[in-house]
Amino acid sequence: MKVVASVKEMQEIALKLRREGKNVGFVPTMGYLHAGHLSLVKNARAECDVVVMSIFVNPLQFGPQEDFAVYPRALERDLELARAEGVAYVFAPAEEEMYPEGYCTHVEVTGPLTEKMCGRSRPGHFRGVTTVVLKLFQVVQPVRAYFGQKDAQQALVIKKMCRDLNVPVEIVTCPIVREGDGLALSSRNVYLSASEREAALALPRALEAGRQLVAKGEHDPQKVRAKILAVLTDSPLVEVDYVEVCDGQNLSDLDQLAGPVLLAAAVRVGKTRLIDNIYLEVHHVPNHVEI
Repeated sequence: MKVVASVKEMQEIALKLRREGKNVGFVPTMGYLHAGHLSLVKNARAECDVVVMSIFVNPLQFGPQEDFAVYPRALERDLELARAEGVAYVFAPAEEEMYPEGYCTHVEVTGPLTEKMCGRSRPGHFRGVTTVVLKLFQVVQPVRAYFGQKDAQQALVIKKMCRDLNVPVEIVTCPIVREGDGLALSSRNVYLSASEREAALALPRALEAGRQLVAKGEHDPQKVRAKILAVLTDSPLVEVDYVEVCDGQNLSDLDQLAGPVLLAAAVRVGKTRLIDNIYLEVHHVPNHVEI
């Protein structure tokens, strides 16, 4: 495995791989790798000739009061995990390499996809995400890029950016990887104290309660949302940011549950913000719902 810090060197490697006819699978990360990241690598290895991973904590996607300065970083540990999983190249640039002095260009998806959920709670977040992802695509030149379903809104925003700007990269969304007790894996889980970690289980439990309600035949999105919210607010350590029951393809509001549906929520447990979701395909006919 080769570790690359320079944009120019990574672009030269990408050009060489393309000339050799190699399909590059790309896994962009902010490091502090866990099994969720490594599942993306496994998918990329299965479908592509060469896997490139980036490790870059992107300052543009953090707000002024967010956790950029203390975001967990463990580069040497990450490199060992990437090497063991068969990553061929790790692109790990410094901040000044990605955003040199005088940098002032940004990419932004506007409209409904970025106006609700995390877009409403974290102004400017998705502008930072799309800017860095497009820059990384320009450097790595992948055929496919792999993202986790836990960041469902992010994946939809990036797909929209690629469609609108004719970026020739296939976006592959991979299933959420969870702990044994159901908590979605996240680099931020390390922030949680023992009591907060226990309280955080209200998040997957609430979403599962919503899923079960749909499975029993409920097709009113407001009733499903109310059920999820009730489970979350039952825990005194959990502060709800948002709960959404919406179209799974474009995040629009639904009058009734049918087709692709996303049950999504964000909470704060102590100082830690956590997100999670469940994606459903709901086949609704009168008096019967199948998922």
